[in-house]
Amino acid sequence: MTRIAVRGDLLDFAADPGFLPPSEAPGVRFHPDHWLLIDSGRIAGVSASEPDESWQRIDHRGKLILPGFIDTHVHSPQLDVIASYGTELLDWLNTYTFPAELRYADPEVAAAGAERFVDALLAHGTTSAVVFPTVHKVSADALFASAERRGMRLVAGKVLMDRHAPEGLCDDVAQAERDCVDLIQRWHGRGRLAYALTVRFAPTSTPAQMDMAAALLKAHAGTYMQTHVAENRDEVRWVAELFPEARSYLDVYHRHGLLNERSVLAHGIWLDDNDRALLREVGAQIAHSPSSNLFLGSGLFDWQTAEKQGAQVTLATDVGGGTGLSMIRTLADAYKIQALQGMRLTAFKALYSATRGAAQALRLQHEIGSFDTGTTADIAVWDWSATPVMAHRIGLARDLHEKLFAWMTLGDERLLAEVHVAGVPRFRR
Repeated sequence: MTRIAVRGDLLDFAADPGFLPPSEAPGVRFHPDHWLLIDSGRIAGVSASEPDESWQRIDHRGKLILPGFIDTHVHSPQLDVIASYGTELLDWLNTYTFPAELRYADPEVAAAGAERFVDALLAHGTTSAVVFPTVHKVSADALFASAERRGMRLVAGKVLMDRHAPEGLCDDVAQAERDCVDLIQRWHGRGRLAYALTVRFAPTSTPAQMDMAAALLKAHAGTYMQTHVAENRDEVRWVAELFPEARSYLDVYHRHGLLNERSVLAHGIWLDDNDRALLREVGAQIAHSPSSNLFLGSGLFDWQTAEKQGAQVTLATDVGGGTGLSMIRTLADAYKIQALQGMRLTAFKALYSATRGAAQALRLQHEIGSFDTGTTADIAVWDWSATPVMAHRIGLARDLHEKLFAWMTLGDERLLAEVHVAGVPRFRR
């Protein structure tokens, strides 16, 4: 049966709630005990009335139903090094990340890792993601294939590194270009997949490699660019030494033609006003990774200032610097980072940024991130509580925002009951 009606407490967003107080936040669409209608894998509407017998009815009364989360920056092979002790970014790469990624040259390791990773995304309520595999072409092939089998929306591309990395993780410009072209031809625009030119970060790519990536970005419509920027102060200093002609770290990418409205820049902690003005001009987004920033001690991202100056901000787990694939835990960490700077992030703004806000920044709002009619039915069904203490606290909530904020702060993937991708069940607890 292709016509499905799912009953529960429906929550999505029609607009950005901003940093306004909860009582003033626009765009919140909450439909308690309503039916979400899904026809042939797409949202067909929201109804207060029980649908007729032509619909297969799934009763999740008393549960919260959200659009699937969108993780805008995560590393698929780094499940191998998640929760590793004791270093900042540059040491982390050399001590943990690079040795783990070397193993993904083996097709069997790459295939098993891709399967484990996409299933883990779904088991955390994430149905779409922007992903770094490794420098190995086989790792990108495996990741795309695993996502395709599950019907997921995935943006990814083989990592580009031609210097300052171990020999087994370095490519060269000509071979990297051939690999990227082949992967683009095979996967970009196939099903729900899109290709991202993936410059790991400026220190590990020569100017010639970045120029090659920019040429492919320009030549292939709809491709993305993903990289890291201004995550760590030592990293920023290193980039300044490597690129003395550039005004800033972000300017390195701009000079090499890598910034546009489909550029996803992880972190962006140590940007200045000129950088944020450039982000506004080109339409690029910052993938804020709060759990990773806290765990690696990278710094506190000033979200409100970034948005005031026109930059788009989305949310990301950044596993394995981040400590889990749970977007709920990521949202809770985002609140803490803003609180340390005197700003209060509402549950409305946090959830918007992980759903519709991310979709809009990726230029995919017609497909994902909301319950708008015609969008793909990527949905997650959540319990309101997982423990007696949580149930007690949520039961005392005085309004929707207080209930959601407690849910966000106390919750994790244990709350997840079911996930549908394009209307097809892909996870059940």
